[in-house]
Amino acid sequence: MDQFTINLLFVGSSFALYIGIAIWARAGSTSEFYAAGRGVHPVTNGMATAADWMSAASFISMAGLIAFTGYDNSSFLMGWTGGYVLLALLLAPYLRKFGKFTVSEFIGDRFYSQTARIVAVVCLIVASTTYVIGQMTGVGVAFGRFLEVDNTTGLLIGACVVFAYAVFGGMKGVTYTQVAQYVVLITAYTIPAIFISLQLTGNPIPGLGLFGDDVASGVPLLTKLDQVVTELGFNSYTAHHSNTLNMVLFTLSLMIGTAGLPHVIMRFFTVPKVSDARWSAGWALVFIALLYLTAPAVGAMARLNITEMMWPNGGINGGAVSVEAIADDPKYDWMDTWQKTGLLDWEDKNGDGKIQYYNDKNAEMQTLAEEKGWKGNELTKFNRDILVLANPEIANLPSWVIGLVAAGGLAAALSTAAGLLLAISSAVSHDLIKGAYNPKISEKGELLSARIAMAVAIVVATYLGLNPPGFAAQTVALAFGLAAASIFPALMMGIFSTRINNIGAVSGMLAGLVVTLVYIFLHKGWFFIPGTNSFTDADPLLGPIKSTSFGAIGAAVNFLVAYVVTGMTKETPQAIKDLVESVRVPRGAGVAQDH
Repeated sequence: MDQFTINLLFVGSSFALYIGIAIWARAGSTSEFYAAGRGVHPVTNGMATAADWMSAASFISMAGLIAFTGYDNSSFLMGWTGGYVLLALLLAPYLRKFGKFTVSEFIGDRFYSQTARIVAVVCLIVASTTYVIGQMTGVGVAFGRFLEVDNTTGLLIGACVVFAYAVFGGMKGVTYTQVAQYVVLITAYTIPAIFISLQLTGNPIPGLGLFGDDVASGVPLLTKLDQVVTELGFNSYTAHHSNTLNMVLFTLSLMIGTAGLPHVIMRFFTVPKVSDARWSAGWALVFIALLYLTAPAVGAMARLNITEMMWPNGGINGGAVSVEAIADDPKYDWMDTWQKTGLLDWEDKNGDGKIQYYNDKNAEMQTLAEEKGWKGNELTKFNRDILVLANPEIANLPSWVIGLVAAGGLAAALSTAAGLLLAISSAVSHDLIKGAYNPKISEKGELLSARIAMAVAIVVATYLGLNPPGFAAQTVALAFGLAAASIFPALMMGIFSTRINNIGAVSGMLAGLVVTLVYIFLHKGWFFIPGTNSFTDADPLLGPIKSTSFGAIGAAVNFLVAYVVTGMTKETPQAIKDLVESVRVPRGAGVAQDH
């Protein structure tokens, strides 16, 4: 059986499972559509939350970014895991106790303002839409490779699949679908990592193998990796090379952005009790840790494998891989397959029949290249998002492992895309249409408007996903910055401060959102349109602060504006102060109303 057929079997079987679950768990009421009827068990909810959380950025993109940068990109791991702890401890139980369906509904009631609710909806839609662009990018990469079509066709196919099960199932269908997707994605991520760790280090646990010895050379794996990449003119893998201030701000932006992401917070509205919200968070951390403890090993080992494949004869002095070998040797078949997607390419620039892969921006390597007659780096394109999906092929693992990774990558991207689209549709139908413009709308009408909103969001995300502002994880990082600057401060002040009033909260959210969005557009292009940017992350507007790191500054602006404006306006009503105090008492939970 050929690889394409095996891929179709794994991917097709998993999709049949997801759509079957969506049909079985089809939402019949607004409570089931928005909060799964509030009957989800904490362990089940923890697994669904983990799938919702571990998106294309975590599964497909993160290890690739770590692989080609090293230590400096460990901030992705620190920011996302640290942020989840903040979410579990500071927000989830209190929001569940408040007893509402959506984040915007909480903000509207806490700040006793319809305007605050609408502004929260705008913030949510902006952050969630940016986030879902990253997911659709990952969907396009995965479908493109495993259906052996170009990236654009893969993206369009993926959009149709998301539409099929997210629009009809609502939160109830998405919850149980995400449980299945978690099982698929974690299996698909860890099995290849175990194989590769055994190959390189003899240790079946990738996280331990990362700090073990390379079997072939007998030296520590990370030492070997440092030697290999520095010989080619790249930065050492284990050293810190980026600006420390930017790295701290980026990590902080990811942390507080995590705690402000509506599609994750919504998961804690699905459990019966406040205590279940805490237990859900604990279980989710366990399930998430299985992937996050493996990702650094996946990145490092893949980087070593790729580099040694490009220099199979013992580094620079032994000679690069030949064009003939790439064409004829079965272990290089993965390069031809990925070239068809448009995400990998190479060129024999100097006509010597070999493909030299090195850092042609390094001054020392430029001198060496002139001596050897090289004309620049000949691995002309290697999209970071393909690394995890290509990893089993690079390591020459069995065909069934490659098919499993195909299903896992798609599960990761589709699970989070569904959660995000549900957050967007809930904000539009429940908070805008029912909450602000048509309070008397029927339950059937509200469900219809939610599904239409989700369909529109899929179309927009698909269009923007055709020309994303970065790799999947980089695009997602922008969304975290927007959530950090707009939603997180409002939630924190809403729960832990009786002082902040409605005008202060609205002013803070708008200030944080606008300043962060403008900074991102200045660097990534207005509305992410290529060529409309004034700066780049290589040469930022404010010293070393990149657009992906600005969310922390936007959050500070939000807090500052909210407190200043509150101090200049009317005091918060006593009834709202009492409400805030009652939410923080660890007993009981508000009963959600299907209103």
